[in-house]
Formats: sequence, C-alpha cells, structure tokens
Amino acid sequence: MSHASAVPRHVLPVLVLAQFAGTSLWFAVNAVMPDLQRELGWATGAVGTLTSGLQFGFIAGTLVFALLAIADRFPPRTVFLVCALAGAACTVGAWWSVRDFAALLAWRMATGFFLAGIYPVGMKIAAQWYSRGLGAALGVLIAALVLGSASAHALRAMGHTLPWPTLMLGVALLAAFGGVLLFFGLGDPPGAVARVSRLQWQALGTLWTDARVRSSVLGYFGHMWELYTVWVMVPLILATRLEGVALSWAAFGVLGAGAIGCAGGGWLAQRLGSARVAGAQLATSGACCLAAPMLLGAPDPAFYAWLALWGITVSGDSPQFSALTARNAPPQAVGSVLTLTNSIGFGISIVSILLFVWLADSVPLGALLPWLAIGPALGLWALRPLLAAADASR
Repeated sequence: MSHASAVPRHVLPVLVLAQFAGTSLWFAVNAVMPDLQRELGWATGAVGTLTSGLQFGFIAGTLVFALLAIADRFPPRTVFLVCALAGAACTVGAWWSVRDFAALLAWRMATGFFLAGIYPVGMKIAAQWYSRGLGAALGVLIAALVLGSASAHALRAMGHTLPWPTLMLGVALLAAFGGVLLFFGLGDPPGAVARVSRLQWQALGTLWTDARVRSSVLGYFGHMWELYTVWVMVPLILATRLEGVALSWAAFGVLGAGAIGCAGGGWLAQRLGSARVAGAQLATSGACCLAAPMLLGAPDPAFYAWLALWGITVSGDSPQFSALTARNAPPQAVGSVLTLTNSIGFGISIVSILLFVWLADSVPLGALLPWLAIGPALGLWALRPLLAAADASR
C-alpha cells in the first residue's frame, strides 16, 4: 500500500476507538481511588503504589512480548483481542477483591502485563496500514490515548455522580469492546509483512546497531524521562493555587492538552517531517522545565499559559518518535522493536517518577523541576542524525 489515502476511511476511527477502549484499563483504579480511600481508609500513597505496580507489570509484559516476538509471530489483531479480554478480566478481578490491597495490587500488575499487548500492538497495526502518513495516523491515535489518560482527573472531578463499582466494571466492559471491535472491524492490510516463525534477536539489536533506529529510540528515552514525571507533578504544581474539583479540572485541561500536540504534530509531520516536529516539541517542553523557577510565581495568565504549553508539547513528540522507530526498524520486527522500546522507556519513567516524587518532599518545585530538562537535552542530542538527514533531504 503506497499511500495513506488508499487506506479505507474506517481504519483510523476503528484503531483510535479500539486503542482508547483498550488502554482505558490504565486509569480505571486511579479514577476511583478517592472513593476507595474514603471508604476503606487507605493512605494517600496507595495510588502511587498501585500506579507503580501497573507500570512494573507493563514493563514486564513488554519485555516478555518483545523477547518472544509475540506481535510479530502471531496475528496482531488476535494478540490485541486476547490481551484486551484478559485485561478486562483482571479489572473485574480487581473489583471483586478491591478490599484486599495486596490482591488489588496483584490484579493491577497483571493488567499492566496485558496492556503490553494493546498499546504497542495497536501502533504496529497502524504501521501496517499506514506505510505513508504514519506520523499523522499515530498523532491521532496517541492523542486519543493522552485524552483518555488525562480523563482520570475529569472522572475524579465528577466522582460523586459515578459509584466506583460501576466505573470499574464499565471500564472492563469498554476494554473488552475495544478488543472485539478491532478484531472484527479490521482485516489484515494489503501487503502486510509476513509473520516470522522465530525470535528476532538480531532485529531487536537494531536499537543499538542501526544509527537511525538508535537516534529515534534514544530521543524517545529522553522524552520518557520527562513525560510521566510531569504528569505526576502537574497536580502538585496546580495545588499551589487550586484545590478540590477546580484542581482536578485544571489537571485534566493541562494533561489533556497533549492531545493537541499529538494530533497537531501529526499534521505538521506530513509537511515538515517527523524528526523536525519531534525535535521542536522536545525542545519546547525542555524550555518549559527550565522556565519553572520564573513562572511558578507568575501572574495567573502567564502561569496557566506555561502549563498549557508544557502539556501540549510534553506529549506531542511521542507519536513522532514511534513513527520514526517504526519506519526505520526491520519490517518483520516492527512490533517487537516498538514493544522493547516501550519497555525500556517506561523503566526510565519509573526511575524518574520515584526520584522526583522523593525529592519533592524536601526540594522546592522551583529548584526541582528544571532538572527534568536533562531528558529533553539528551533526547535532542540523540536526535541529531535524523535532524541532519531531514535537512539534507530538503
């Protein structure tokens, strides 16, 4: 398939809706944590433990899926369906045993494991359909995921109208629907690369041996140092001026603004190239880190404009890094390369989150937040070969 315009119109909406539904599992428990804390007397730190547990499960899952080449040895639609149904079952299990914190943590780790067959596999399916225009397609796809992740704050703001059992079971049903929708709503794309029958060790090695793959992957790692830590820190930043429902809606607005960066970046990538768009957004979000000491105490218009710009750009480069990696990875191992990249990237994000949350207890935000710029700075340095190639092709 040579042009994105040849792709049937229903493909992208099905992908977006299925991916959003499947990854809704990510924030199912976070959205109901205030209710659970009030009802069961859990400490504030419980949400951090459950979030970290899910992240660790996702890292383990992506590592296993990558090393066993699951997304490249088996039909991706089948992998997506099985993992969506399994993740939904884990969420039902979490609902059933929610009063036992240890059991709940185990169910959330299992949910994270199965998310490894949803998020990266959805990107692989998109890469199969969109041999051209992948940056734009992934921009829309990940925009939906960003909005879905940010919606935990909106659900928290509306929590008094949504009983937590209804919300948890509703998310499980939504995830199952996403798997079924993608399996039956999409066929195999014309010209899809044949599935492999053995492990792809040499292909996975291109993360380090292929200069183009290495450039985009290391740039993504710099992005991941910043992204999820910013998502964790935004409520703390907003808490310097807001509280309660107003804080939750503001957090939803700041983090949800990343959907603009993803979708808008995808549109720009068709004209400027994925490397330039990723570099520009990474540089802008890095500048937002460095501007923290000055803007934390600024008047409201400057303060909220700064957070909005940060929210837009901290997420907006993600689809373009994935597009660059998918475009340059060996065709028969795109799913495994993307999955391994996710695994390492989320491992980096956990280190960053734990470090910055620990330091936030003793270091003022104005002195702490600029250190997040280390990730964008290193990412931009790693991206230089792809930026030079983009300039040379003009």
